[in-house]
Amino acid sequence: MTVLPTRLDPGSPDYAAHRTAMLDKLAGLDAEHAKALAGGGPKYVERHRKRGKLLARERIELLLDPDSAFLELSPLAAWGSDYPVGAGLVTGIGVVAGTECLITANDPTVRGGASNPWTLRKALRANEIALRNRLPLINLVESGGADLPSQKEIFIPGGALFRDLTRLSAAGIPTVAVVFGNSTAGGAYVPGMSDHTVMVKERAKVFLGGPPLVKMATGEESDDESLGGAEMHARTSGLADFFAADEQDAIRLARRIVHRLHWRRAGAAPDPLAEAPKYDEEELLGIVPGDLKVPFDPREVIARIVDGSDFDEFKPLYGTSLATGWATLHGYPVGILANAQGVLFSAESQKAAQFIQLANQRDIPLLFLHNTTGYMVGKDYEQGGIIKHGAMMINAVANSTVPHISVLMGSSYGAGHYGMCGRAYDPRFLFAWPSAKSAVMGPQQLAGVLSIVARQSAAAKGAPYDEDADAAIRAMVEQQIEAESLPAFLSGRLYDDGVIDPRDTRTVLGLCLSAIHNAPVEGARGYGVFRM
Repeated sequence: MTVLPTRLDPGSPDYAAHRTAMLDKLAGLDAEHAKALAGGGPKYVERHRKRGKLLARERIELLLDPDSAFLELSPLAAWGSDYPVGAGLVTGIGVVAGTECLITANDPTVRGGASNPWTLRKALRANEIALRNRLPLINLVESGGADLPSQKEIFIPGGALFRDLTRLSAAGIPTVAVVFGNSTAGGAYVPGMSDHTVMVKERAKVFLGGPPLVKMATGEESDDESLGGAEMHARTSGLADFFAADEQDAIRLARRIVHRLHWRRAGAAPDPLAEAPKYDEEELLGIVPGDLKVPFDPREVIARIVDGSDFDEFKPLYGTSLATGWATLHGYPVGILANAQGVLFSAESQKAAQFIQLANQRDIPLLFLHNTTGYMVGKDYEQGGIIKHGAMMINAVANSTVPHISVLMGSSYGAGHYGMCGRAYDPRFLFAWPSAKSAVMGPQQLAGVLSIVARQSAAAKGAPYDEDADAAIRAMVEQQIEAESLPAFLSGRLYDDGVIDPRDTRTVLGLCLSAIHNAPVEGARGYGVFRM
């Protein structure tokens, strides 16, 4: 075995400082996650309970197999917006009746479960994950439909929700809707377009137009139950496949539906006998410096997440700012690309492109561990072909068809973010550590560029340059870019699938790899033109 050595000293002052900085960031994120867990707040949670209803996460907990894991996705969606953190929707991957499923649950304590623009984006991302990884989709529905004041941002793109349900079904991926309350207007198409539908007696209300709208449109007098109640849909319209006595019964029926799917995954399950890393996962807290300008060795991270800390490095003496190599994680083979010193040079780019091609030849998923400031700039590097070599790496990433997982540990700036499979390059999953930052470039560099351009413009016009104004603008720009580079900001916009505790990295990656292997893993056999 090629067990990675470690040079990390948990007793050193640097380690202690790094660990303290990480724990501080985790505490701040815990406070933001608590906002999502709180739903609409105590008043609306209590009102919901008085109606005899379960909360969204309680429904999920009952649905899942006992003592099984639930990988929640995008918990910070809508952070920093005018909408509640979490966007009134819970999404994630969990095991139901022995089958990995993608689960979504409306939170009716948040504006009655109404969908805002971030709810829509979060739901669409969940559907994408279900489709690409061939995961049965279970929607736990209780929603009043679109949040009408923001309809202009929901109506047009919102049709994709229904499109996705039909595409999942056409691809042979089962869809299940369990309706606990309102599912009105456009939301009525969720049970209408699902393969299997469960409705709760005297609770579910599914209609295109409620009694007030029917009265306005046709003059007809009607009530909720006769217009769209669960019993009517079970006995008369046929929309309900199963008529549940209460919420617990509905969840029981959903579990039986999944059981009767007899779902078969394309690949192997995780290896329960996979060897744990040789080093303590707790030590992951002390690896990344609080100041990301200080380099760190990503092999220390790899040693604490892969099976047996066993890593066969590829081209270790060439392009040393990027570590590449082979390992297994919970028994799954993976190819790993990890930034070692931040900057990507020509050698690193060519090495990455070859390594990605090898992974595709062998049908092995790729894990990208980000800490890059981007591709190197400067006259010598431009003359040496950094553009064509960086393009070669990006070409390889863009056309690779094996599943990719990205974890942002430190910096992820500029085109380096693209070359390391950032969000625009469709990784199956992308997570960030609380230490991560991502933007077009670092705050100081961006502010400095703007200052130089402004100074040159003033000189060209023969105008005096206001140094005090320049300093104020630079400070303002640095503050803005710093705020927009932080994990909560990026996660709020669904540029990742969640900000995770570094100590959970191995578990999260294992859950993702297990989900990925529900679908075939097949590499690309052809690429676009590489500039040599």
